[in-house]
Amino acid sequence: MQIHQLKPKNKKTRKRIGRGGKRGTYSGKGMKGQKSRAGKRIRPALRDFIQKIPKLRGVRSSRYKKQGVKQFRVIYRIVNLDVLDKNFKDGETVSPKTLLDKKLVRRIKGRMPAVKILGNGDLKKKLNFEGVEMSKQAKTYVR
Repeated sequence: MQIHQLKPKNKKTRKRIGRGGKRGTYSGKGMKGQKSRAGKRIRPALRDFIQKIPKLRGVRSSRYKKQGVKQFRVIYRIVNLDVLDKNFKDGETVSPKTLLDKKLVRRIKGRMPAVKILGNGDLKKKLNFEGVEMSKQAKTYVR
């Protein structure tokens, strides 16, 4: 076979409907609706699903931008007094680091946690507190 013997593949042209002629009023497209319009494109089902999901509106941190208020909420790891009484000796210091070492609290996304001591239980030992928040009830037990 040589180049002058090659023939193009017979391409059948697409029928262009909806331009008058012998097809009647609707030109073979049926009546009304999305499929009868020019440039018909069926919407993806995913888009309909996304539109049904409720959106969270507004900037989250804008609520906390008032003067004197921290921009984001602090997440505390909570420890009760009875847990401290069991795990610490008399005169030891209670700090986020020592609580981590004794595995009483865990890190928050790899960072050192903010710790709050709550007044549940009884504290019979004298402990030193550093870098921890305390509730009102817990402060009454601490000597």
